Amino acid sequence: MAIYLDAGTTYSKIISDDKIIDDFYVWDEGTGMFYYILPSKMVREKNIIPTRSCGHMVDATENEIIALANGAKHYDIDSDATVLDLGSRDAKWIKFKEGKFHDMDWNTSCASSTGATVEMLLKFYGVNSEDLKFNEEKFAVTCGIFGMEKIMDSISNGIKPSEAISKFVHGIAYNAWNFAKQPEKIYLSGGFCENKCFVDSLAKYTKVMPLGRFVLCEGLIQG
Repeated sequence: MAIYLDAGTTYSKIISDDKIIDDFYVWDEGTGMFYYILPSKMVREKNIIPTRSCGHMVDATENEIIALANGAKHYDIDSDATVLDLGSRDAKWIKFKEGKFHDMDWNTSCASSTGATVEMLLKFYGVNSEDLKFNEEKFAVTCGIFGMEKIMDSISNGIKPSEAISKFVHGIAYNAWNFAKQPEKIYLSGGFCENKCFVDSLAKYTKVMPLGRFVLCEGLIQG
């Protein structure tokens, strides 16, 4: 059995050629593969032993940037392309020029550009991610802690929690675009692909092409 694991801080993504557990999967008839998104703690609880792996929550066998680069090539992207992976804990991007690696960066130290802060805010205020709508206004988010302070101040002044968090998400999107050096198009990887508020906010600055949550897993297969 082949198991390719991207072990994120909150959720892990797995592609396997056979069923490994009975829940959390979608089977793709075209590829014959099983695609899992499950809480990362379950990887150890279920004693899932990967063939190849990357991510924070395991003793990774592969580098995430290399997995991102190899995985992006699995998709129909331009020969000149910027691919941004934005998860719960970090942000990283890679740039191709004429189909070859050209540039990259990896931010692991600032929560203002990642999803963990958003997840905590949604749980704290009892807001569903579907309730977040693109807002033309944005919070100037230079730090996750200061961003939360702005949200709390806004809510105490009568703004709905969903509106305040939407402005925060817009700030994260603006930061992500700047972090990736303001490209005209971004291929987006990671959990934020499923956050419409984020995608719509990022689309204010650049053309957004969501690739989904399995790019790094595909990179592990391709590598």
